[in-house]
Amino acid sequence: MLEIKNLSVGNILKGVNLTVPRGARALLSGANGSGKTTLVNAIIGHPDYKTSGQIILDGADISGMATAERMRVGLFVGLQTVPEIAGLSVMTFLKHSYMAHFGDVPIGEITGKLRAAMARLDIPDSWLARSINVGFSGGEKKRLMFLHLMIISPKMAVLDEPDSGADPDTRDLFGQIINEMPGTTFLIISHQQGWFTPTSSFEINELANGKNMI
Repeated sequence: MLEIKNLSVGNILKGVNLTVPRGARALLSGANGSGKTTLVNAIIGHPDYKTSGQIILDGADISGMATAERMRVGLFVGLQTVPEIAGLSVMTFLKHSYMAHFGDVPIGEITGKLRAAMARLDIPDSWLARSINVGFSGGEKKRLMFLHLMIISPKMAVLDEPDSGADPDTRDLFGQIINEMPGTTFLIISHQQGWFTPTSSFEINELANGKNMI
């Protein structure tokens, strides 16, 4: 599903090769400052990160695509640090995100998926009127990220420390949800183990040294 070939990012990552097979739940670990988040930013096409090499998603080279275009062809990224957007409600954000992926669909289709995901995550209706991440705790920000993930159901999800700020019960819930999404392939960056069951595990230093990881 995701293949990275000879990817370099400045002086941080050199010659990274990585293959994440369709349906995998791959765990990427490594010390702070070792380049994990740099890899994530390269995958999403962050304009501040100058890269060389190839990033291939579901057989298509997305290396030259803008970030928004990468999302539309099936990539979802949950960032470690997320912005607060005052005045943009959770409902408005999720509705427009869904329509950006799936077109002008009936509102009932959106609300049906949204309600099911909210129930699974134990998210109250009051969240829908809240501004994106404004006043949210760390754990609430991660729940909102999983809510977005669940209604989009992307081909590929790259999650940068989705368990940070979440209590043990919430981490376990996130692990269950990951296992309940067989149509999505996951690359998960985490310092913790045990809250989900990876199909493969590797460290960023192995990638940075040019070792091909599958």
